[in-house]
Amino acid sequence: MKHTDIYDVLNDASYLNQSTTVCGWVRTSRDSKSVAFIELNDGTSHARLQIVLNKEKFPDPSAYLKLGSSLCVVGKVIPSQGKNGGVEMDAETVEVIGDCPPEYPLQKKRHSLEFLRTIPHLRLRSNTFNAVFRVRSVLAAAIHEYFQARRYVYVHTPLITASDCEGAGEMFRVTTRPWDAKEGTEKEYYDADFFGQKAGLSVSGQLEGEMAAMAFGKIYTFGPSFRAECSNTPRHVAEFWHVEPEIAFAELPDVIEVVEDMIKHVVSAALEKCPTELEFFEKNFEAGLIAKLRNLVEEKFGVVTYTEAIEILKKADVKFQYPVEWGADLQTEHERYLSETAFKKPVFVTDYPKEIKSFYMKQNADGKTVAATDLLAPGVGEIIGGSEREANLDKLLAAMKERNMTTAEYEQYIDLRRFGSVPHGGFGLGFERLIMYVTGIDNIRDVILFPRVVNKIF
Repeated sequence: MKHTDIYDVLNDASYLNQSTTVCGWVRTSRDSKSVAFIELNDGTSHARLQIVLNKEKFPDPSAYLKLGSSLCVVGKVIPSQGKNGGVEMDAETVEVIGDCPPEYPLQKKRHSLEFLRTIPHLRLRSNTFNAVFRVRSVLAAAIHEYFQARRYVYVHTPLITASDCEGAGEMFRVTTRPWDAKEGTEKEYYDADFFGQKAGLSVSGQLEGEMAAMAFGKIYTFGPSFRAECSNTPRHVAEFWHVEPEIAFAELPDVIEVVEDMIKHVVSAALEKCPTELEFFEKNFEAGLIAKLRNLVEEKFGVVTYTEAIEILKKADVKFQYPVEWGADLQTEHERYLSETAFKKPVFVTDYPKEIKSFYMKQNADGKTVAATDLLAPGVGEIIGGSEREANLDKLLAAMKERNMTTAEYEQYIDLRRFGSVPHGGFGLGFERLIMYVTGIDNIRDVILFPRVVNKIF
């Protein structure tokens, strides 16, 4: 259908006093004695276009006022009579493209996010999700812009894999075998499967990304990862989007520098391109959001070692739910205290105990810690985890042996340390957690299109 985007009508002065065709869905409507009003949105902008129906032309506009129905409107774009200025449209003709019955669930102006999660196919039409996914799109584009401008090669790592990158066993199994297969042993079961061996959905593209970095120098991936964690929290979903750069000839300080530079780039893009959406989030979800984002762009991030962080937490005048002790992983409450109270800005925590980190991380000279870092952000906690990778073959094999890992499953990865090994590092950005930080939305289920969580697939 030939029509003009509502975004263009609202933002391009050349449409003023011109007859224009727009299409969209009725978001709100109201009727009065001489005129009726419709707020129309076509998804191209967070703002809506007000359609004015003069009852001399439309004596019974009721067919056009149904919330959720879709319309095609031809009319003249005129200056708005409202106090906020802008433009509106004086309708000449209106056509109902798709009628909507009274049981349409988005009848009220404001619904709870919990209710909207029950209608994921329709919640995108609400103000909140219109704004969330517009910001998500801008952030995704900014990530690609950042890496492409710096000559990183974009690679697509496999989603089906035979190896568990994290070594935690939280993989979804991929199989073509029936649920009642009668093989007597596990080996017989997998021998009869599609690949002839055990396979699962990838928890990370890092291992394959490292292989690409050993050829191209700098690469990044941007795609879905899958983790079968039984964590029913506001920060966990079973399917999420993952940004994973890998950088050859790089040590941990180089990785930290790239992380900070990239985050500042993408947040700057949101501030520049999504002012209306961010104002909406500041008004409805997080007071001070825009100032927080501007401070992130302007301030240097904090850096603290894990050992120093433990001392800060022990001295804190706070009763934590989880005990603070050296050797234990940091919990969300600890991460948020460090970023929100101790530093009041994003902070890198470095040099974690090797026992709580992955096998591939470079072992430090102290024999107790690894060259790893997590970036903690106020309001969210960890949004990025990274490290310098272990480039020494003997140390890598020793770390795998300590974890009782089967080296045969990682032969190609091990080969990277045999054939021209170099210092290298990288990180993983949980894309949804970045969106949470930028929007002030506090539940990860509300920043992904169709969230997959334990005991629920939408």
